[in-house]
Amino acid sequence: MTNQQYEQTAAPPTGWTGWVVFAGVILIIGGSLSAIAGLVAVLNDEWVVWTNRGDLYLDVSQWGWVHLIFGIIVVLAGFGLFTGNVLARTIGVIVASISLIVWFLFIPAFPLWAITVIVIDMLVIWALIVHGSEMSEA
Repeated sequence: MTNQQYEQTAAPPTGWTGWVVFAGVILIIGGSLSAIAGLVAVLNDEWVVWTNRGDLYLDVSQWGWVHLIFGIIVVLAGFGLFTGNVLARTIGVIVASISLIVWFLFIPAFPLWAITVIVIDMLVIWALIVHGSEMSEA
């Protein structure tokens, strides 16, 4: 089969590519918020935490660097999803999985919100695993 014949028989991208774009936008927003919080912690650690400083295992500015670097990686992964990048899809699935687990632990405190976020995380994971490769074909 030649390349031209393959291109004619390849299935067109489905509507799930919209969910992959949704996942990318969610990653960009979440990563940006994390990076901003990290930047604030790095620049002014007194503003971020008021009284319970001793409860952290790391200094607030160290947590700031962690959030800043993590946020930048998540933002880049979000933009990478628009091109169908496999590494971006992997990071997106890992971040959504961690979010799902964390929000599962918060069900007793915030049941409605936790279940909402868990469902969104499940949709993001499904879209990235099953239909994420369609973004490179679109």
